Amino acid sequence: MLRSENPFIREDDGWVGHTLTVQGKVSAVRYEEENHMVGALDGIKVLDFTHVYSGPFCTLLLGDLGAEIIKVERTVGGDPIRTDAPRTEGMEGGTFIILNRGKKSITLNLGDEKGRDICRTLVKGVDVVVENFTPGTMDKLGLGSQDLCKLNPKLIYASVSAYGHTGPRRDDIGYDPVAQAMGGMTSVTGFPDTPTKCGVAMADFSSGLFTALAIVAALMHKSKTGEGQTIDISLQDCIWLLTSIEFSPYYFLEGRIPQRTGNGHPTMTPGSLYPAKDGSVIIATGVLGQIQRLFRLIGGEDLVNSPLCSQQSERIKYKTEIDALVAEWTKTRSMEEIVNQLKDIEVPCSMVPTFDQVCNDPQLLSREMIIEVEQTVSGKVKTPGSLFKLSKTPGDVKFPAPFLGEHNLEVYSGILGYTEQEIAQLVNAGII
Repeated sequence: MLRSENPFIREDDGWVGHTLTVQGKVSAVRYEEENHMVGALDGIKVLDFTHVYSGPFCTLLLGDLGAEIIKVERTVGGDPIRTDAPRTEGMEGGTFIILNRGKKSITLNLGDEKGRDICRTLVKGVDVVVENFTPGTMDKLGLGSQDLCKLNPKLIYASVSAYGHTGPRRDDIGYDPVAQAMGGMTSVTGFPDTPTKCGVAMADFSSGLFTALAIVAALMHKSKTGEGQTIDISLQDCIWLLTSIEFSPYYFLEGRIPQRTGNGHPTMTPGSLYPAKDGSVIIATGVLGQIQRLFRLIGGEDLVNSPLCSQQSERIKYKTEIDALVAEWTKTRSMEEIVNQLKDIEVPCSMVPTFDQVCNDPQLLSREMIIEVEQTVSGKVKTPGSLFKLSKTPGDVKFPAPFLGEHNLEVYSGILGYTEQEIAQLVNAGII
């Protein structure tokens, strides 16, 4: 439900709001939560030029671990996914909220030299810069890694792009589906006659994850040496790494093109989606003991002592026969009956829940993986919780995503020392 009260001042739930009004418009709001837990990256300042998925996921993770994320957005519209559907009644994009919780939003016109000068000043006071533009974009603005690292030699400058900053495809534009294809994932996903893109934006989110990991490593190096460095992460590289672990040995060791196996696993057998009387179940046997217990249940000792229950290197030759044998057993039973029987003998198995069932899963709820954040305009919105369950410095994402320019006052006044009159002049000139 859209909040009916004034959306720009909130003093409930431990939050206090401060506003700056320029010519009758609210230009900035600052919210501070009392008594929040200090994260592992507390004190690290990140200037975030990213947009859409890959970069924002990287900085979300850094913010989850305690870093201060200052998200730099266009003066008009901001991040392109701010209002993407599905949206709240307050017209805030659901995915934008998830990827930008807890960040500070400032607006800055990098197309203007004054805006670029302000950016350079900001860079001198941060630890990390992250951007996910096409290679060369920031260089043309005079804000590339070489330019900014001269201003701040201890700066960690991270770039995420489709193909990276080197190589013959350096300048090519690419998005997640293209990277999935070019990294080999699409060729091994789907059924034998139909390649399929992964439903999740794996290239975007894996590159964001690996960039965050690289930044943490660079921060560790900096803590030892005082040196900054540049980071160059490619969506294609990330997908290739993930795909190659299981599938490249077929090609490099045996000279074979790996085949698509549908819902089956390339090396695990039994391991697939099997039919039940009232739906389907996933069975995944990772070790020989589990296979022996499963085969004993469905076929007795003769099956346990057959070649179908041998070591993986031999058993994989009988994959089609094994899957047929397991399916013959599962299709005569209900999903609940199968899951309960296999749980009793400690064989990994699950029904295939619908998405609404996942959203109400007691396991996820018990681990606070589904939480609510209080959006300034939209009120309470459900989002994923933090997966960082650290005993001393757990992740914390129970913060709202900012509205566009929400922290202009805090950053331009509090950090750069601009007066309200100077900020008003920058607003009127279209600089912020």
